[in-house]
Amino acid sequence: MAEVVGVVDVLASQGKGGEVLAAFEACLTQTHQEEGCLTYALHRDNDNPDHIVLVERWRSQGDLDEHMQKPYVAALFAAAGTPGLLAEAPRLTFASPLSLGSPAKGNL
Repeated sequence: MAEVVGVVDVLASQGKGGEVLAAFEACLTQTHQEEGCLTYALHRDNDNPDHIVLVERWRSQGDLDEHMQKPYVAALFAAAGTPGLLAEAPRLTFASPLSLGSPAKGNL
């Protein structure tokens, strides 16, 4: 069972970063309760408060697939579809860790 790491890059419309964070909040709180969730951490760009980055780590692809079916994820996607909230479509990348170099520093 290989872990899955996800990076979700979200650019809110100018001045809407706080609204995007609010939309993520309910999903984040409930996601942290999922057994397969190892990391689900929001970050805000130091130079652009409307740029939000989510880094997530899942125990397995099955756990991620199950997460994507949760009603709070559907609510987050619905909120992301609010006209004018996002400057562009979010970019989602899911990958498997390579574990190169130092285990302590080469893995999330």
